[in-house]
Amino acid sequence: MVEDDEVMSIALRDGLESENYFVQPAKDGEEGLRLATEAQFDLIILDLMLPKLSGIDLCKKVRASGKTIPIIMLTARGQELDKVIGLKSGADDYVTKPFSLLELLARIEAVLRRAVKKLDNIGTYQFDDVFLDFKKLEATKGGVHLDLSPREFSIMKYLIEHRGEIVTRDQLLDNVWSYDSFPLTRTVDTHIAKLRHKIEMTPNNPQYLITIHGVGYKFIG
Repeated sequence: MVEDDEVMSIALRDGLESENYFVQPAKDGEEGLRLATEAQFDLIILDLMLPKLSGIDLCKKVRASGKTIPIIMLTARGQELDKVIGLKSGADDYVTKPFSLLELLARIEAVLRRAVKKLDNIGTYQFDDVFLDFKKLEATKGGVHLDLSPREFSIMKYLIEHRGEIVTRDQLLDNVWSYDSFPLTRTVDTHIAKLRHKIEMTPNNPQYLITIHGVGYKFIG
């Protein structure tokens, strides 16, 4: 979230965190650009009027870097021209201040849903130093080949398509395993454990494949 108004930033952060979003604030355009290009986030909430680098310029630079991360622009302006410029610079949606938290949450959910659907058409995905090519079934970690089975690629693709969401073991069984194979839920746990040893820096303290006890798993990356 790139917002230079401290009061607005705190209010938005509190509201979003109450809905279980992790929020990383930035106070100016330069800091926002650094975070957007160096770290992995699911969404950028971007004020239009920012010190050091405007929201429009930040948005253009993010898109020029090849990042397809969804961007929602915030601004106190209401003129149609500003909305058009914001959208043409690469923003996915536009919210005019003042707005309600409920409206912003609805727009965030809509933008993230569209982003997940786009993953169906994306043949590759990268998080940290792990690169996955789902079309070629090739994977690397730090540039070194990773030996993933076709099933493990399918598990990763499903989790990535639902990144940030809790995915149950039954969901994975229904969508990754065939109905006639009669797999057990512990089969999922076994595959996840193997995947952790391949992609996690510390498999016993996973950073990406998170266990939600009694429910299933969540991919964060």
